[in-house]
Amino acid sequence: MRMAAKGPSLKMLAQHLGLAPATVSVVLNNSPVAATIPVSTRDRIFAAARALGYRPNFLARSLRAGRSFTIGVLVPEVSEGYAALVLSGIEDYLLTAGYFYFVASHRHRPDLIEEYPRLLLERAVEGFIMVDTPLKTAPRAPAVSVSGHHALPGVTNIRLDHRLAARQALAHLQSLGHSRIAFIKGQPFSSDTQTRWEAIQHAAAELGLEISPDRVVQLSGDFPTPEPGLQATRQLLARQSDFSALFAFNDMSAIGALRALRESRRIPEEVSIVGFDDIESAAFQHPALTTVRQPLRAMGELAARTLLARIQAGKSGDHPRIMTVKPELVIRASTAPCPCPP
Repeated sequence: MRMAAKGPSLKMLAQHLGLAPATVSVVLNNSPVAATIPVSTRDRIFAAARALGYRPNFLARSLRAGRSFTIGVLVPEVSEGYAALVLSGIEDYLLTAGYFYFVASHRHRPDLIEEYPRLLLERAVEGFIMVDTPLKTAPRAPAVSVSGHHALPGVTNIRLDHRLAARQALAHLQSLGHSRIAFIKGQPFSSDTQTRWEAIQHAAAELGLEISPDRVVQLSGDFPTPEPGLQATRQLLARQSDFSALFAFNDMSAIGALRALRESRRIPEEVSIVGFDDIESAAFQHPALTTVRQPLRAMGELAARTLLARIQAGKSGDHPRIMTVKPELVIRASTAPCPCPP
């Protein structure tokens, strides 16, 4: 079948497939009715749309439905690490569902966190996904907060089980004979900093591990790079603290700690390091980083799926206030038995 130079229409695509236009439409628009259509048929429709260059008329769809099919996503920054992996999951789901999205990076500035939701609402977004974005008030649209810890009306919080995560990491180090463990806390502006630190304190108490103040440092600066972890670890070393293992707030800070510690110690023979998040580069460090994996891409997909379900349900629909996901300890080469005296 010959297609027009500007690409096929929905009717032409349906003729090519030998299907009714309505069937093709509900599949491409991810209508709830699409679930009743066989998976093989849906796959065939998407494959033909890609092969023939079909592009839905977004404006016409919006005008017919009286909706924008657009989501606002707020992130601290777009760089390698936590936010990028969550964003990839959000993007995958929204694209499949036929939604467009705006991404705004607030750099942890309170004025932008307050202003961006208003600006995005002026651009007719139907809802929000907030990633590591602390909210003081609820947006005037359905919202899902990834790493959200504040109960706000109309907001679904997606959280990691931080107590389980802390216990997994500390129990692993304890099983290797480590009891003198240093800690790198997150920056004060991070949504997870206080919750994770409380979880670490709780897990340490359960396991009978002491947290010594001289073995605790906190990240400073708003750089989405290993630099804050490098500086925090150098600060720890300058104290001449006695530790055989280090548990970092995230993988970026753990990578910085690797650099700082390699200048004077062997890893993992003399010091073990555990990170947090399992970003893509964690496995490619030297040595490969042991870390607590957050299912970041899956958390992004869950956030997008939950938000679209809430939008489709309308104001009368119920919505979960809290959704908890489980961590997984990934053991690699940066941890080893403690070189402790017998």
